[in-house]
Parts: sequence; structure tokens; C-alpha cells
Amino acid sequence: MTAPSQNAASLELIDAEADEIPPPQAHRGKSPIGRFLLGTSLVLIAFNLRPVFSSASALLPEIRSGLGLTAFGTSILTTLPVVCMGLFSPLAPRLAQRLGTERVLLGVILLLALGTALRGISSISLLFFGTALTGACIAIGNVLLPGVVKRDFPDKAALMTGCYTMALCAGAASAAGLTLPIEHILGGSLGGALAAWALPALVVGLLWLPQVIGSGTQARRTGFRVMGLWTDAVAWQVTLFMGLQSALAYCVFGWLVPILRERGLDGVTAGAIVSVSVMVQAASCLVAPHIAVRGKDQRAINAILCAVAVTALLGLLFAPLWTVWFWAVLQGVGQGGLIAVALTVIVLRSPDPHVAAHLSGMAQFIGYLLAAIGPLVVGMIHGWTGSFAWCSVLFVLLGLGAAINGWFAGRAINVNATMIETGT
Repeated sequence: MTAPSQNAASLELIDAEADEIPPPQAHRGKSPIGRFLLGTSLVLIAFNLRPVFSSASALLPEIRSGLGLTAFGTSILTTLPVVCMGLFSPLAPRLAQRLGTERVLLGVILLLALGTALRGISSISLLFFGTALTGACIAIGNVLLPGVVKRDFPDKAALMTGCYTMALCAGAASAAGLTLPIEHILGGSLGGALAAWALPALVVGLLWLPQVIGSGTQARRTGFRVMGLWTDAVAWQVTLFMGLQSALAYCVFGWLVPILRERGLDGVTAGAIVSVSVMVQAASCLVAPHIAVRGKDQRAINAILCAVAVTALLGLLFAPLWTVWFWAVLQGVGQGGLIAVALTVIVLRSPDPHVAAHLSGMAQFIGYLLAAIGPLVVGMIHGWTGSFAWCSVLFVLLGLGAAINGWFAGRAINVNATMIETGT
């Protein structure tokens, strides 16, 4: 195994279509206005990939009491979209090859709007079905969208990467901070507040429609195979690092608002605190990869960020309430940095874009299934003990596991995988 080069190219988005023959072509001949609309549409799609998590979190006590959910049912609700993200992410490249990425993304955003709207109907079965549907859509969007951003804006890679990252966090922050006020504006309508987040998704679907009309229909096939990835120790360390840090992240998305509300904060204030924390994540996401690639490896930064994220979560659980804003900002620094360096490590441990695409698929498939354990166990602990205090043990264990795997994944070596071209 050879050490990868660590340079600015390491910060590029991973292209899920790297294996396709013929390779996807960027939209050409677009006017400046056309390119602006294309970029705006991509950023707005990214914005809609996170509200499903924090909108439900903001109203979790009301959802549980209004629909009569048990503690276990509430736990399943918070973890269901994460499970679907793991299960459906491998389908994304195949759908793109068969139907075209633009068409798949249109279907994703329209079905995301439908699933979000279904969550607003006063039905437990539709709440869970809508949540699963949105999770599946987010999985496919997560895989395909970075490659489209990279493909269509090669001359604006840094700018578009930053806008894409900010949009993901802005969607989560907006839902965390605005869902409860929306409920108040709608006269206490729980369903209306949940379904309201279908509107921005529907608008983006209409904005994206011209991109589908202008896209080609050429069929593509996979022209490369990567061998040895699933039996490589480094690949598994990268995957476990991704999964365990994601478990911490989805504990925050799913349960931090209820944790703060149980500690005595009103719902609007708790939502605002989480919103600020998530936006700090966005800033940390932009800075952390640049720091990560400057060192000889990423072992130290991976471990340090795990310690920061877990320490901040413990502060949010136990520190005096007047300090929660500080701990929320610190948690945003740690968690945002972790998300960014986990994605960066995938690229740094890969010798070429084909291996990076397959390693990313492995890390998302296994990682998100592993990440689903986090919010599920938080809900179960609360149901068993009637308190979130014992969740501190879970947070420490997740952080320790992420730090150990992050330390090994941060070594300056490539995964031992071989790329084989299967023909053109």
C-alpha cells in the first residue's frame, strides 16, 4: 500500500458515476443565467436533504403524545430514515445508469415532497411510510448530488462544494429552528408543521424540471470493477469511522431538541440552539478538510474531533443551562469537523476516483446502517430510564469507537484494492 498524495484535489466531491462508460458529460452551451439556475437548483436540492430529521426532532414530544407512540415507536421513527439511507444508497448508481442522473434526481425530489407531506397526515402508518420514503430519497440524493456538482461545475469546484455543504446544514438548521414556530403560526397543527417542509421540495422539483428536459438519454454501463475492498482492514476502518461518527450526528439531529426541552428549555429556544449548532457544523465542514490535508496523516485530527464532539454532548446533557449555547457551538465544531474529515479520509485512502466511489458506497451502506443504532438506542434508554442521562454512556462509547477507527483510518496509506477495467 502506498501513501496517497494530499493536496487540494483531495477535497473534491466523490463522483458516484466514476465507473460509467461512456462517462457522463457536463451541460454545455449554457448561458450564465442557465448555469446560475443549474447551480441554484443543485444547492436547493441539497437544502431539502436534511429537514426530515430535525423537523421531527423539534416536535417529537408532540408527535409522541398526539399519535400515542410508545417509547420504542418513537425510537424507530428517529432511526428509520437513517436505516433507509443505508439500504437504498447502493441503488443510486444503478438508477443513474439506467434512467439518467437528472431524471433520478427529479424523482428523488418529488418523492421526497410526497413523503414529507404524508408525514403530516394524522396516521401512524403514513407517518412511518412517509419517513421511510424520505429516507430512501435522501440516500439516493446523497450519493448522486456531489457527482453532479463536480461534473457540471469543474471550474467552480471549491465554491460549489462550499455552497453544497452550507445548503445541507442550512436545511437541517432551518427545520430545527422553524418547525415549532410554524406549528404555532398554524394554530398548533402538528401535521401542518411537518408537512410544510414538502413545499420547498416541490418548488425545487419544478425548478429542476428544465434540467431533465435538456438532458440526454444515452444508456451507460459500468466499465470498471474494484476488487478486494470488502476484505481490506483499512477500508473497514474508514467505514466504521464514518458509521460511528454518523451515529453521533444522527443522535444530535434526532434527539438534541428533546434533550434540551426535557432539561427545562422551551421548544423554540431548544430548536434555536440546535439550529445554531448545525450552522456551526457548516463552517467547521469547510475548514476541517483543509487542516486535515496539511498534516502527514489525519490520525490526530480524527481523534481530537471525536473528543470535542463527545465532550460537548456531555456538556449539553449535564452542564448548567446558562452554558448550553457554548456547548452547542462546540458540538457544532466537533461534529461538523468529523463529517468533513470522514468524507475527506475516503478520498485520501483511495488511489483513484474509481476506488473512491466504491469505498464511498461501502462506507455509506454499512456506515448508515451502523449509524441507525445511535438514535434508536437513545430512545430506548429514555424509555427504560425515563431520562436522557444514561445516554452519556452511549455517547462516550460511540465517540471512543469513532476515535479508535479514525486513528487507524487516518494513517497515510491506501486501501488495498485493485481497479479492473472491464472493457469499453
